[in-house]
Amino acid sequence: MERLYSTSRRVDIGLVEVTVEVTMVGSIAAAAKQVAGSVGIVEAQYLELPRPVRLDCGQELQPVGVAYETYGTLNPRHDNVILVCHALSGDAHAAGISRTPPEEGTRDGFAAQERDGLAAKALGWWDGMIGPGKAFDTDRFFVVSTNLLGGCRGTTGPSSLDPSTGKPYGSGFPVITVADMVRTERALLSELGIDRLVAVAGGSLGGMQALEWGILFPDQVDAVVAIASTHALHPQGLAWNAIARGAIMRDPAWQDGQYYGTGRTPDAGMGLARMVGHMTYLSAEALRDKFGRRLQFADDIRYTLTEPEFEVESYLEHQADSFVRRFDANTYLYTSRALTYFDLARQHGGGSLTTALQGVSARALLIAFSSDWLYPPAASRDIEEALLELGKSVECHVIEAPYGHDCFLLEEARQTPYIRRFLADAGPAE
Repeated sequence: MERLYSTSRRVDIGLVEVTVEVTMVGSIAAAAKQVAGSVGIVEAQYLELPRPVRLDCGQELQPVGVAYETYGTLNPRHDNVILVCHALSGDAHAAGISRTPPEEGTRDGFAAQERDGLAAKALGWWDGMIGPGKAFDTDRFFVVSTNLLGGCRGTTGPSSLDPSTGKPYGSGFPVITVADMVRTERALLSELGIDRLVAVAGGSLGGMQALEWGILFPDQVDAVVAIASTHALHPQGLAWNAIARGAIMRDPAWQDGQYYGTGRTPDAGMGLARMVGHMTYLSAEALRDKFGRRLQFADDIRYTLTEPEFEVESYLEHQADSFVRRFDANTYLYTSRALTYFDLARQHGGGSLTTALQGVSARALLIAFSSDWLYPPAASRDIEEALLELGKSVECHVIEAPYGHDCFLLEEARQTPYIRRFLADAGPAE
């Protein structure tokens, strides 16, 4: 099938950010050749784990299938691997151009459509960070990205069939944790013949997974890269997540989570949850600069309750509409709950973050953003201080940037030098 995309986008080539015109005409193969630094055409793979996954809630889950993508070349010793973990609404498609682009893409950063145009539907959500010469350099490393446990993009989750009933799990799916996600990733890598990782990296919830890897598997991870992340959500983050989950569960179409096959889905609640969540990812400065109080459709107000008046209102409605077309409401609930449960001090340290990190042997790179109030720089500083107190190898950088939590998706060029330097001597000898 032929596709036509046209866009102007910023890409990272090494340490230099440039702007290139990307005109995708004809086949997906032709499009891939025109995206600078692209890993090319990619396609998700699927693997069913041969053994059940033991969950923190006490249950065992089986079968568990995992969707994943890989970029670069696995060397003969299988010791050049980096695992990249996605945030709440991401999936396994982290880089390159999907052979079968979805209806809605996962490049969720602020104003992603303007940044990438229609190509966003085919591009991986961290395409500017993964590829030849990029932060996670596929000329050196074999990069693996999975859809997390509980997902709705190929990995077993609430929309998957429960073998005991033959129907989707719905709210019968077991409550999961970030540690459960990490154990599932570990099981997948074992099936791929990968015993040790050069690094685990991710932003937001992906950064939580990276930190959890360093604690659960200290002898199998050489480095951790946690970007715009935290050791535990602050109370404000807990509250916003509770509001978002409440919006879904108060939608009558949610039907106690058993809405599959009924012809009714909680789109209204899910859309509202997305609006709430999306606003927590942005800063007041970014919203002021982007939208101000500009009206959307007229020169003056129209005295209406039911239609958007302001540009920012229209933007939120667009975010909601596109999100409900690609994401499962139950997955949102389960993933949101998992990130609120995440608390390294409680889980591993008896209330002490320093104790929780005591067994970590991986070098750590922490990157935070000045305007991120949901995962504030103070959280990264807490981790840095605890690791330094233990005599561990850690570096922490706070980047001055105005876009809030979305910076980890937008400020690719400014993160790249830190990551490239950090990984310069990582992995097998050349």
